Amino acid sequence: MRVFHELPPVFDENSKVLILGSLPSVKSREVGFYYMHPQNRFWRVLEEIFKEKIEDKKEFCLTHHIALWDTCASCEITSSSDSSIKNIVPNDLSLILKKANIVQIFTTGKKAHEIYQKYLYPVYKKEDICLSSTSPANAKKKLEDLVEEYKKIIKFL
Repeated sequence: MRVFHELPPVFDENSKVLILGSLPSVKSREVGFYYMHPQNRFWRVLEEIFKEKIEDKKEFCLTHHIALWDTCASCEITSSSDSSIKNIVPNDLSLILKKANIVQIFTTGKKAHEIYQKYLYPVYKKEDICLSSTSPANAKKKLEDLVEEYKKIIKFL
């Protein structure tokens, strides 16, 4: 089934770090915001790194100069399975890169990294740093390991 990315990017002119996933999960698309599957650990990881409870996710990102979006504008996907993604149309990152001074791009998970490298790096020539997925599909990765890995974000803020 072809899915179109309908969530707007989260960013403002003060954003310094851009975090890109592949495509919002079914649950995130239902809720209308990023990383909203109840077992996704993305927000818990950020709470640990920044040592604060996140009430308003968008406000948190903007306050901490974090931009969020995804690599895919549309693709064929089965449920929320990254491994099933095919026939990709990439997102136009210039919407963010022209308005914000992004100093580092991070991709969350191997599929987002793969899509970034194939479709987006050739256009924007900005290296990404691939972080492990916080998805429940990556259950073998412990929360504390994800927190340690995601601390890389801090030095760019």
